[in-house]
Amino acid sequence: MTEEQQLIRACLNGNGSAFEALYRRFAAKMLAVCQRYAHDKDEAKDLLQEGFIQVFESLHKFRNEGSFEGWIRRIMVLTALEQYRKDTRQRESYGGSIENIHEEYHPISADDIYSQMSFDELIAMIQELPPAYKIVFNLYVFEGMKHEEIAQKLNISVGTSKSNLSDARRILQKKIERVMLNLN
Repeated sequence: MTEEQQLIRACLNGNGSAFEALYRRFAAKMLAVCQRYAHDKDEAKDLLQEGFIQVFESLHKFRNEGSFEGWIRRIMVLTALEQYRKDTRQRESYGGSIENIHEEYHPISADDIYSQMSFDELIAMIQELPPAYKIVFNLYVFEGMKHEEIAQKLNISVGTSKSNLSDARRILQKKIERVMLNLN
């Protein structure tokens, strides 16, 4: 039995220190996942906490099929999706909307971006995206979902998913261009 399997078994047996050890083992990586979906660090920490509650409540459902870290990551993403749905319902009930942004952009090489910007700067830019753009961008780019799957999960059309991704990329490109101009 691996160390990870022993830790899972101890958690299932109600061992409090095992819960803490599991949290410490995965919290930093999962916080990075949550930050991509959150508006700010505090919201990311809330998502992380809610996600780990779901992990602990669902631990008995893990079947040792695939990566345990991947299973936890999926729960974090699903937690973020659920929060997005709640927020969307609230915005709709108050008549909120998302502006449409259509501007030209010019590609910058990934090497230029990585050499001159930090991970935290890139995450901050993603966090500033309008919620609908941010969620589609994250699901497509970081989770590897296809537009059909995103559309199904968010109850939107495939065209809307594609449009939101395009707009998110355009906004991020503009933000990166501004930063790059200021650095040179």
